Amino acid sequence: MKAIAIIPARYGSSRFEGKPLADIMGKSMIRRVYEQVMQCEGLSGVWVATDDDRIAAHLDGFGARYCLTSPDLPNGTQRCYRAYADTIRPAVGEVDVIVNVQGDEPFIAPQAVETVVKAFEDGTDKDVVTLVKRITEPDFLFDPNVVKVVRAKDGRALYFSRQAIPFQRDLAAGDAAAWLRATPYFKHIGLYAYRSKVLAELTALETGRMEKAESLEQLRWLENGYTIYGCETDYESVSVDRPEDIETLKKMWKL
Repeated sequence: MKAIAIIPARYGSSRFEGKPLADIMGKSMIRRVYEQVMQCEGLSGVWVATDDDRIAAHLDGFGARYCLTSPDLPNGTQRCYRAYADTIRPAVGEVDVIVNVQGDEPFIAPQAVETVVKAFEDGTDKDVVTLVKRITEPDFLFDPNVVKVVRAKDGRALYFSRQAIPFQRDLAAGDAAAWLRATPYFKHIGLYAYRSKVLAELTALETGRMEKAESLEQLRWLENGYTIYGCETDYESVSVDRPEDIETLKKMWKL
């Protein structure tokens, strides 16, 4: 099985313009992500998909492979596919699995990427693989910024929501600690791996009604019958959305 990783890196951001070039202890954010992913076993290559010549020039400076994509692409999924279809596939041929790595997680664990790639090696017919982590902090359960996921016994995702699901009918609505004692709850870790042919199909789908309601792209895929498998992990996703998040990140990692 041939697998690659693509790291979307967009320059424009309403909350943090130029985020991929932000300095984190002497290295840019995008360089830290790239170097982390380059440590992963089982990948045939790593590329950055960017829409900006300034990011491209920076990537040239430390020898990273990259693809230039249109700034008009609406999301990272589209950026990954266009990078693969327009640049990577013509250069290296077809691949089996494409991992979409968030470009704002400078200390992403290489093992997290390896986990989603290895999930395709068991012979079962998977479309998309992602990560889930058990929720242990009561404050996370009712936080709409923490996306929850319910899975079938075999790991297939049944639904993603900003609400706490399943709902505990017989418990007090706001008692997060009691809910967590009653049943396991899982949050979604936003790392995706797709079969390459599936990625092409996903980018052609129209926005779905569930996606509009929750503002979660993966619901579009479920609504159209694609399977998403959630691998349980202890890995904690730490992303940088705003400049002040860098200081929080440094404290967490004791930098």
